[in-house]
This record gives sequence, structure tokens and C-alpha cells, in this order.
Amino acid sequence: MRALTWHGRHDVRMETVPDPEIVNPRDAILKITSTAICGSDLHLYDGYIPTMRSGDILGHEFMGEVVETGAKSTLKKGQRVVVPFTISCGNCFFCQKTQFSCCDNANPAETSDASETLMGHPMGAAFGYAHLTGGYAGGQAEYVRVPFSDVGPIVIPDGLEDDKVLFLSDILPTGWMAAENAEIEEGDTVAVWGCGPVGLFAIQSAFAMGAYRVIAIDHYPSRLKLAKQMGADILDYREVEVLEALKEMTGGMGPDAVIDCVGMESHGMSIDNVVDTIKAHAYLATERPHALRQAIIACRKGGRVSIPGVYGGFADKFPLGQVMEKGLTVKTGQTHMQRYLRPLLEMIGEGKLDTTFLISHREPLERAAELYRHWHDEQDTYTKIVLKPEMAKPRTQAAQPAMATA
Repeated sequence: MRALTWHGRHDVRMETVPDPEIVNPRDAILKITSTAICGSDLHLYDGYIPTMRSGDILGHEFMGEVVETGAKSTLKKGQRVVVPFTISCGNCFFCQKTQFSCCDNANPAETSDASETLMGHPMGAAFGYAHLTGGYAGGQAEYVRVPFSDVGPIVIPDGLEDDKVLFLSDILPTGWMAAENAEIEEGDTVAVWGCGPVGLFAIQSAFAMGAYRVIAIDHYPSRLKLAKQMGADILDYREVEVLEALKEMTGGMGPDAVIDCVGMESHGMSIDNVVDTIKAHAYLATERPHALRQAIIACRKGGRVSIPGVYGGFADKFPLGQVMEKGLTVKTGQTHMQRYLRPLLEMIGEGKLDTTFLISHREPLERAAELYRHWHDEQDTYTKIVLKPEMAKPRTQAAQPAMATA
């Protein structure tokens, strides 16, 4: 089959690789019908996430048609399903508490041991996102193996085309949980750093949860335009001093809740971010948390901090004193996907949530490597790229998986 593979910093390639096969009885094989490039994929592209290996198949936002099932899969051939980016067993302590992204069983021992050394506990598993999270092959491919297929995928009813539901795979539930973690109350003012896909869905979700005012912070005109169309007030951090502007807009108090949708690669020429960038390139630090620092300082006393942005290690100059002295509540984590899939699917079906506004480009999968470069360098033009494998060739039944799996 054809798949997008990683070979180093800024080096991704479309290659022919072995087809996946059933490994465990709870597996299913999907023929991919739609897949997308996520902002988190750019962290891999930039080389910020450790334990990637040459030839790893990328992609964690995908959906498709079931073409083969293991003996214990609950899926049926021919069903259309969206697959959450996290891989969860459904039976462990954390899955039983609906903390699905913390699953203890999906990340194999040979890879979870390394993540335990880095994080203190084994990380959960995810598709196409380094061997710290299991080394599972991703879905920017013609076919993909889905472990625990009786737990993760959600069946899509007829009449809902891919574009409306594809983002259930990650960014829509992630934006929703980001707003939920902000504990939004009726009438709140919420500030959102980063108007990429997750940020825009966090804005949409915040309004749905009763926010009176949402303030969106970014510097890309196209993203700010989309945020404004959704009803948000906008701040271009290149044109205003963000902290002063937020104080003025909130009567000196600061936002009731803040959401950091930027993560480890903050942009900007502030002194702290320049120092962070130098340290990151010299492998002296892993994070550039300028946006998070700013969000914490901006938040009102007694407010809430939500962090859906991806971080991978240790951050310098973290404003812990401000968190403690202001009595802030901080919530973060990878999205507990299965908790949100069904209610969000119902909202999409009822027309209460729209996702298609985000798509700027629909392109063939074969152009994936080129489109990574475009999105990395032209984020004002590329807001969301959906890839279509289209004419996938029949699978070779005897093939082996392209990445280490369990």
C-alpha cells in the first residue's frame, strides 16, 4: 500500500510499504477514505518528539471502511467508522473511569517502559505518534490496522459525509474537552491562545457551553477571520500588547478562563520565546511555553487554566508562583476521546455543530509530503488539509505491519 513515512526532521515521504494484517482478535483493518494532517503532526515534522524511527507511518486523524475484522471485533465489514487518535483497551482502571487516554494496556511494555522513564508513568497509546506512545502505524495511508476495534471506532450513519465527521478523530473532541476543562459558567469571558483547528473548535465549544465572550489570540489573518466569524473578539499579538489588552477588555480583572491551544512551539519575538527557541534548537529544553506563561499571567484570580496544547517534556520559567498565589485551577491532558464521540456525533447530525468550515484544502494522499511542507510554511493559507487515498489497491493478505505493534 501507499503511506506517508517519517525519515527525520522535515523529511516525510510517500512510499510503498507492506499492508497491515490482523494481529490480535480485537483488531480490524480499515480502508482509509479520509485522513487529515494535524497541527500535532508538525511537532513530528519539526523533530520535537523523541523516539520516532525512520519509516514510521504518520497520521492520527482518519476514518474509513471496515474491510477485515478479527474474531472478537464488534465491527462489520462495510461499516464506515471514525477512529479516535488514542488507543484504549476499555477494561483497565483508567478506561473504566472514562479516562481513556490514560489507558494502561494499549501501549506495549517495550515502548511504555521508555515513556515511564520520561513521564513518571507509562503514557497512553496513539496512532502514528512515536514509539513513546506505542509505535502504532498511522492513518495517512491506504489501509490501517485498528487495535481494540471493539472500543475505539464509532460507526457513522448513512447520510453524513466524511467531511462532517472526520474531525471526531481528534480535533473536535479535543476542542470540546478543552472548553469543558475550562469549567465555563454562563456569562464567562474566555481567552483562547491559538486559532488553529483545536483553538477554533474550543471557541465554538466555549460558546456552546454558555460563554458570554470569547477572545481569540493569534497572528494569522485567516485564522483570526474564522474566529471572528464564529463570534469571538480577536487580538493579533503582533499589533497589541496582549496582557494589557486583556486587562482593558475585562475591566482589569482578566478572563475567567484561559485555554492554551498553542503548545510547545509558541511563535513570537518576545525575549522569553527567543531564549526558549535557542534552548530547544540546542537540545537544552523541549518546550517554548510563551503562550502558556502569558495565559497564566492573564487569567483572573480564582480562574481556570485549560491546556489542550501538546507539551512533551520540561519547561523553563514556568510561572508556578502565579498559579499558586492566584488560586488557579489547571486542567490538561490528552483527550478522553470515547467519552465525547457519541454526543458530538449526535450534535453534528442535528446540525448543532459544524466542522466543514475549517477545511481549506482537499487533496490526494499522494501529495501528503508536499502538503506537510506547505502547511508548515504557509499556515495563513492552509487552515486544515484533508487527504483522500481515493483508488486504494486491493490489500495483500500476507503482508506484515509496517511498524512495531502489539
